[in-house]
Amino acid sequence: MIRSEGTRVKIPASTANLGPGFDTLGMALTLYAWIEMKPAETTLFHFHGDNLEGLPKDKSNLIYKVAQSVFAEAGVSIPELEITMYSDIPLTRGLGSSASAIVGALFAANLLIGSPLGLEKLFDMATALENHPDNVGASLFGGIITAIWDGFHATALRIEPPANLEVLVAIPDFQLSTSKAREVLPKQVGMSDAVYNISRTSLLTAALAAGRLDLIKESMRDRLHQPFRASLIPGMARILEEATLHGALGTALSGAGPTLLSLVDRNSNQAEELEAFLLSVLANEGIPAKTLLLKPCTDGVTELTMVKENSLLDMIKGEVKA
Repeated sequence: MIRSEGTRVKIPASTANLGPGFDTLGMALTLYAWIEMKPAETTLFHFHGDNLEGLPKDKSNLIYKVAQSVFAEAGVSIPELEITMYSDIPLTRGLGSSASAIVGALFAANLLIGSPLGLEKLFDMATALENHPDNVGASLFGGIITAIWDGFHATALRIEPPANLEVLVAIPDFQLSTSKAREVLPKQVGMSDAVYNISRTSLLTAALAAGRLDLIKESMRDRLHQPFRASLIPGMARILEEATLHGALGTALSGAGPTLLSLVDRNSNQAEELEAFLLSVLANEGIPAKTLLLKPCTDGVTELTMVKENSLLDMIKGEVKA
């Protein structure tokens, strides 16, 4: 049964890789996008917030196309949609903006037609669109996820984030597309580098599952992608090398970047020192940036109650970070 009143969903941002876990580790963050979707006579888009400027407002829009893929899979026809969206997740900054849009569109469209598709099916569809399971898995399931993708089916295991874990992100004021960040990666890697990353990914996953924050520093080191991507982000190499001296448990490039992410202990008294260090290194390279202190989000995409008297913007007032 189609919900004529529409659906509303809230989707967390995500960070991927966490250093060594290239395309396999992801974590949901307390930074969000919201989508409202309802049947309409003519397709309309209402985008709010600076992070959505320039996105297409026709049927070439990603959210519309993803929703139509759900309807096609379920054998339902809803050719016209009214889509409203607000997002605090900056575009092409390595915080899962495209993954959140994909997950939100899949989940909202599925709700709109009575949820005929299970979460595992939505996960497979999301991964096929994103080409890797880490960001979409985190936004779909919440928490920390480790995932695999065989080209047809994605499998993920969710880890509850350690209670004292927080995330300080430094977001440079420039965009970096995932495709450009992948272009600089080598086509082949040596055996020693492969073993280096496998061992650290294993240790990092175990450390996060066990709450062993003391093991994060060494286990977040990477040789597969960050050394090559550092050329695209001035100051990155220094931040990765020195951030732990200023209070970070460990630091990594968030996804494909350019955002840099530091895991921190909420009981640390060095948060201000770490923030100042990150901003000063980037400023010395002539790069304006802003920081956000976030937490791992333990919830994945969630359904919000539709209230006719309140618009989507009225409903989320007080939650947005902008």
